[in-house]
Amino acid sequence: MTTKKVERRIKIKYRIRKNVNGTAERPRMSVFRSNKQIYVQIINDLTGQTLASASSLGMETMPKIQQAQKVGELVAEKAQAAGITTVVFDRNGYLYHGRVKELADAARKGGLNF
Repeated sequence: MTTKKVERRIKIKYRIRKNVNGTAERPRMSVFRSNKQIYVQIINDLTGQTLASASSLGMETMPKIQQAQKVGELVAEKAQAAGITTVVFDRNGYLYHGRVKELADAARKGGLNF
């Protein structure tokens, strides 16, 4: 992987983060996607505290798209348990396509509004 690809994603990430900030009423839902796993956190940026998180660790037997859907459902459950209904979606510089889109759709079906 070339550094140009990583640098491009980081530039997009900073451009997004200029406008997307999480508060106590509407925290930020941040997605990190690696080659094998997908992780999501719900973060209150004012206090720097993670309110809920989920990852695809331990789900290696299913395809990556299904892993992303399952992680979206898990984070929606954990957010509902923490009393969170609305979030701001931070795609973290990744394209809104594939695993990121499936995760977001599953979180919406789970009851999160964004």
